[in-house]
Amino acid sequence: MTDTERDMTVVVTGASGRVGRRVADAARAAGAAVRPASRASGFDWRDRSTWADTLRGADAAFLAHPSDVGAPDAAEAVGALAREAAGLGVRRLALLSARGEEQARPTEEALRDAGADWTVVRSAWFAQNFSEGPLVAELRERGELVFPAGGVREPFVDARDVADVVVAALTSGDRYAGQVLEVSGPRLLSFGEAVAEIAKETGRSLTYRAVSPEEYGANLAAFGVPDEEAAFLVGLFASLLDGRNAHLSDGVRQVLGRPPRDFGGYVRDAATAGAWDA
Repeated sequence: MTDTERDMTVVVTGASGRVGRRVADAARAAGAAVRPASRASGFDWRDRSTWADTLRGADAAFLAHPSDVGAPDAAEAVGALAREAAGLGVRRLALLSARGEEQARPTEEALRDAGADWTVVRSAWFAQNFSEGPLVAELRERGELVFPAGGVREPFVDARDVADVVVAALTSGDRYAGQVLEVSGPRLLSFGEAVAEIAKETGRSLTYRAVSPEEYGANLAAFGVPDEEAAFLVGLFASLLDGRNAHLSDGVRQVLGRPPRDFGGYVRDAATAGAWDA
């Protein structure tokens, strides 16, 4: 990172989320000034009148759609925000996308057409999904993870690696401009194997129970998830968890020059932090 890049201001959407807060931390560690974009700071994805004040004067921005990059409204929202950013002089944009998610392609295209230097970071399933967000409550409180993944294997990626790749893309000049970077962890694990590693590290009796996407959707509806959102998630999981992502990607090594963090190291760190304490 050059002295000029150390003076950068980076807008981070989703700055309190699993990846966004780690992007903010990594950008600060690299010497950039971070401008969080959240409702707490006056930014609202659904209110375009709040965008300009957040974007004006920034050099780069990390874009993470608040629901899913492949959600029905994502392409329009991301495209509009990216165009606003480009129009205000934000030179570099990085979008968090998902490996294998065909529904995300219109959103990626909207980013490309915005008029700024762009990078798409397509991520495998986050390791942190087991310790942050809705899934962790099942493991912590019931000792069981119910999910529609069957025995499919996934190269779970540490969100810290995703964040480091994003920051490198935003602060390395035009080195990664116009590129799609696919990132994953270093080995394949089924969801059952992942839960077994957590159980071994924590000493708890934790299990994984596979269900169909339809049964999972019914569970979501029972918990109050709106029908439209539940239907989207059912379709998303049915496609993403069909084995198409059961392979490794080299984006972490390509960008950071080191291997990605292993799932076992993530589990040790999360267990030490008490992520799965009952």
